[in-house]
This record gives sequence, C-alpha cells and structure tokens, in this order.
Amino acid sequence: MTVSSRIGPAALLATAALLAGCAGEPTRLAAGTSRDDTLRQLGTPTATYTLPGDGERLQYSRAPAGFEVNNVDLDAGGHVVAVTQELDERLFDRTIQPGVGTWRTADVLRTYGRPFEITRVGSFDGNIWTWRYKWQNTPRLLFIYIDRNGVVQRYHTGDDLMLELLAPL
Repeated sequence: MTVSSRIGPAALLATAALLAGCAGEPTRLAAGTSRDDTLRQLGTPTATYTLPGDGERLQYSRAPAGFEVNNVDLDAGGHVVAVTQELDERLFDRTIQPGVGTWRTADVLRTYGRPFEITRVGSFDGNIWTWRYKWQNTPRLLFIYIDRNGVVQRYHTGDDLMLELLAPL
C-alpha cells in the first residue's frame, strides 16, 4: 500500500468528522427547518419551553462547562423562526435589563438555561446565578441576582479568572 492510498481514506474520515461537527451546530439551522429535522440534526435539547402563540423553544446548552446556550425557537407549526446564542454580551442589555424587577426564575431559565453555579453573598438577600461565556475569546461570567421571591433584581458581568488560577506559574 502506498502512502497516497493511505492518506486518501484518512482525509475522507477527517472531512466526514468535520462535516458531522457542523451538522450539530444550532446556529447553522436554516429558518423554516421542521422540528423533526432539527431534532435529527441536533439531537435531544437540554430543555424545552413553551413560547407565546403556541411556539416552542428547544434549548441546547453547553453549560455548565461550556460557554454557549443556543435557543432554537419554533412557531406554532413547528418550524424554526429564530436561533440565538444567548450568552452574548451584546444582547444582555436588551434581554436582561428590561426584565429587572419583573423577570422571574422561569424567565431566566427559559433564556439562559441552568447556571454554572448558584452562590450567595452577605450584601444581597437572594441567590446569584452565574453563567460562563466568552467575549472576543476572553472567558467571562454573567451574574444574575435573584431575590428570595424569585425576582431578578440586577445583573453584571466580570472576568472569569478560573483558567488563570489553574495555570501553572
């Protein structure tokens, strides 16, 4: 067997692997894709939610270790109308800010899925939900403050220093 005849099958396998990885990427779904085709391409969502107007949200989260939460919104007929990678710093003011004081835990879960961690601090009477994301390839954190009544009171972002703490000096 020659070297070139061994490279051919290896190249085909590598190409197939790359294409398979692209097929499972929610942001590559075309508008109008059916629910069945979406599930066939992406697999089982990490969560599903009912949307107004009999729509449905299929949520594909790479959390807690990952940096993305992709929401695939379907219309009442079961076809894709929107795909949004929610952990995008450019969207937080439009998404979270209008909900401060009115958004509840269910609204946060429907948008961002389960958090990376839930913590408490002495200066706030409630829980702080945290998600990891990347902004221009820099690890970041989104903190959403939810009071003891389950209402969002504020949010902010910060640097994720975990990788720096784990890196050897």
